[in-house]
Amino acid sequence: MKRGSTLPRSSPRAAALAAVVGALLCLPLTATPASADARATCSLQEGVTLRDTIGNSFTKALYCDNLPSDVYGRPSFDAPITGWLRLSPSWFTCYTIGPKDTQGNNVWYYTQGDQVGELPRIKGWGNVPAEVVTIPSGMSHPVAGLPRCPWY
Repeated sequence: MKRGSTLPRSSPRAAALAAVVGALLCLPLTATPASADARATCSLQEGVTLRDTIGNSFTKALYCDNLPSDVYGRPSFDAPITGWLRLSPSWFTCYTIGPKDTQGNNVWYYTQGDQVGELPRIKGWGNVPAEVVTIPSGMSHPVAGLPRCPWY
């Protein structure tokens, strides 16, 4: 800046806006988060067409919020990790029964991961335990109307 020059003057409107933004930035972030059930969105969609890499076709899908998770090649925690769910919501095409998860559910959902893991030829298709699928209060696993996977 040159010697003797002055800073430009701001308008009262700009000064007020700057004060509000500054005050908001100084507020503590202490809001209590709502429970996962209260925020969960979940719906069964019919008339969709989804195909996995081994030739199965699905006409229903459960679209639900979900937690990040490994996707397993079969409904078992010791199965190869075929992919990962990184994004939410996701869709789930059918369910099966497998080992219990940490919440005591033995339901597993079939889906395609957002990221491919082991066995890249199947493009992330596999199973996730029910605890990954966030359902609203009043719903239970398996979600009514979603078909059982035909191969299990």
